[in-house]
Amino acid sequence: MTVTAGHEGPPTTTTARTLTGVESRDVPAIGRDRFLDVLRLFVMVLVVMQHWWLPVLAQNQGMLDAGSVLSTQGGFALTWVSQVMPLIFFVGGAANLISWRAASGKGVTAATWYARRLRRLAWPVVPLAALWIVASHVLVLGGAPAQPVLVGAGAAGMVLWFLAVYVLVVVATPVLSLAHERFGAWTLLALLTGAIAVDLIRFGTGTEWVGYLNVAFVWLGVHQLGFSYVTGRIRRRHAAMLAGAGVAVALGLVAFGPYSVNMTGVFAAETSNVAPPTLVLAALGALQVGVAVLAREVIGTWADRPVTARLLDRICPQLMTVYLWHMLPISVVAGVVVFGLGIDTPEPMTGLWLLWGVLGVAVLVPLILPLAHWAVRFENPPKVLSGSPGMIRVLVAAALVGGGLLTLTVTGLGLGWGPLAGLLMVLCGVVLTRSPDRARP
Repeated sequence: MTVTAGHEGPPTTTTARTLTGVESRDVPAIGRDRFLDVLRLFVMVLVVMQHWWLPVLAQNQGMLDAGSVLSTQGGFALTWVSQVMPLIFFVGGAANLISWRAASGKGVTAATWYARRLRRLAWPVVPLAALWIVASHVLVLGGAPAQPVLVGAGAAGMVLWFLAVYVLVVVATPVLSLAHERFGAWTLLALLTGAIAVDLIRFGTGTEWVGYLNVAFVWLGVHQLGFSYVTGRIRRRHAAMLAGAGVAVALGLVAFGPYSVNMTGVFAAETSNVAPPTLVLAALGALQVGVAVLAREVIGTWADRPVTARLLDRICPQLMTVYLWHMLPISVVAGVVVFGLGIDTPEPMTGLWLLWGVLGVAVLVPLILPLAHWAVRFENPPKVLSGSPGMIRVLVAAALVGGGLLTLTVTGLGLGWGPLAGLLMVLCGVVLTRSPDRARP
């Protein structure tokens, strides 16, 4: 079956891809909804661009002052465009449901499916973190100032927050898939109700830690929209309702509620909408998904053109590699420009700043693409990591991988025991995903 863009609903048979863009081995390559590929590529392009364009860097007596364009006056408006992570959780929901249904239809157990997904998710982080940690120590031992090295290593670790949360949505997929089949939209409503309750308690009582429960409710809610898309429950009229409700709720909460207008949580003086997620972020996700589905036919027609299709086929399998590794060339280029050439980031929101961004992207693309082409080999775990470990072992593995990724997010990929502990947790979690039989002589 070939998927065509003219269908109002999504294809029922699709090649499932993980967020890495690498085809899941659980699903036969029967057809593909290129609409999801385009969304994935769109998100990745924006992520790479903003990680170069938005930091404000300046050398100060051998130290690196790092700020953000978003903290300047009016900078918050950019966050309503640059915050596109809800879209990738939506795409991930579609990919996970397709993969799980195909696997379970073949009799694959949940433990086996978990193990496969965790290996593909966590293994690429191991060489990345090892390289950063070693390079950071070598640079400092070689005489480089530690503070700029730690800034770059911290930024490289920060992107791993997404993978830490994604471990949660992978583990929840079989349960929420069953709930979706039995209860339909009520499952999504239950997640939304949970998010509302969390925000009411958080802002009503001042109990900030409660807000982190929305890491589950908000991101799983957007992830659940991917389920609805795959099963054809988001038609054009539903997409229009999602977009309308999303923009109305987001603007209303920002205008009249205790919420920041900033969608990325950069401003220290304001309550973050991301860490932890809030109802505003959930509303923004509904807006983005609604607009994307409304544009699906146009996107699909463009994506199915032969030239575009070949481009997507070539680039999409490397997108997770780009996500993981793009901070390396960005850090190198920033170090050369700021410390080597003595050029600080121009004044934000000026013509010179726009030129800085354009020239930077032009330099980075020829560096990132070959790096991704080389590093994509790490997407495939070693053959020794195979088989099913059983449910208990795989859940322990998920906890270790998620905890390790969170540790690397907080500590960065630089100096000290924190990065080493995070890397060890991820590595131990990945090793636990293999079958115990493989450990016997």
